[in-house]
Amino acid sequence: MRKRINEVFVMRQLIIRADDLGYSEAVNYGILKTVKEGLVSSVGVMPNMPSAKQGLQLLEGTKVGIGQHTNICLGKPCANPNLIPSMLDENGNFHSSKAFREAYKEGKELIKLDEAVIEIEAQYLRFKELTGRKPDYFEAHAVVSENLEKALAIVAKKYDLPFNDINPMMENGTFRGKPIHTLPFGAFAKDYDPLSCLQDGILYHFSEDMPNVAIFHPGYLDDYILTHSSLTINRTKEVVMLTDIKTKEWLNKENIELISYKQANL
Repeated sequence: MRKRINEVFVMRQLIIRADDLGYSEAVNYGILKTVKEGLVSSVGVMPNMPSAKQGLQLLEGTKVGIGQHTNICLGKPCANPNLIPSMLDENGNFHSSKAFREAYKEGKELIKLDEAVIEIEAQYLRFKELTGRKPDYFEAHAVVSENLEKALAIVAKKYDLPFNDINPMMENGTFRGKPIHTLPFGAFAKDYDPLSCLQDGILYHFSEDMPNVAIFHPGYLDDYILTHSSLTINRTKEVVMLTDIKTKEWLNKENIELISYKQANL
């Protein structure tokens, strides 16, 4: 499955990304293992979450790329709550991802554009406070919302951020305005096998014309993740798969070159 150009074999590029740094301390430790002992080249941090700082501290000294995994469906906001009432429930927390999914099915928009811009900008400023720099990529967590997509683009343009613009319902998008492809995501399946999912994505959904991204949510489990997420045991399966030498050997056999978002922008 090598691509031949002028008799030279060209490696096929893949970014293996771990989302949700900061979700909980246990998730952070699972991600750390996949970075230090596995295949993850890029990690998305949720700037608003209390465990974001601890997660970033764990990754200090690694060369992993750090992105802003903008989160508007879990926890408290970074912005002044009084400025973003449409984004919060009666307890001052973000609307759940379930609420967004139900609104999407009904063709409704939960959040206001101007408020989304305020919160996304606040999360970016929090990211800079935590890391001291701009993110290597800039995108959002788990929500399908037209106003969210518009607000992300507004903030990305204002601060010249490397925007990974892709709707969670679609496979093709852009990174810094250039085409990028996301492999199918299957972690919510009851019989989920992370390796089979990755292999199927590469064998049947891989784009030969642009960089590809495989998104995972590796992590270990603690009380917070068990009470705030529907994605639990499958996170631990992904830690195992992403640190298994057999996974790396299979990728090498398929001539897959693991890159970071920085390399995808060359």
